[in-house]
Amino acid sequence: MPNMIFIDRDGNEKTVEAPVGHTILEIAHANDIDIEGACEGCMACSTCHIVVDADWYKKLPPPSEDEEDMLDLAFGLTRTSRLGCQITITEEHDGLRVKLPGETRNMLMD
Repeated sequence: MPNMIFIDRDGNEKTVEAPVGHTILEIAHANDIDIEGACEGCMACSTCHIVVDADWYKKLPPPSEDEEDMLDLAFGLTRTSRLGCQITITEEHDGLRVKLPGETRNMLMD
């Protein structure tokens, strides 16, 4: 089974098992990683915003136009920002590194 690495807001790394077919959001929730996912993965918010390691970003499928529109609402947007609910793990993602941004914006609560 692939592993992935989450880097929290304080720079601490946590390596977790990343089951094939699960999204980064699902994996984060299963491992007590502090990602909200207010819309439960239906791409109606940006609270699962993550920053993908630059070496990994181009190895992932490109974001859809809808994902890019949602990302425009995220705090701390970077050129390697993605939504965790939109990346599904495959065997090729073993070692994927993602960082949690300093803040998130919950449009459902704002």
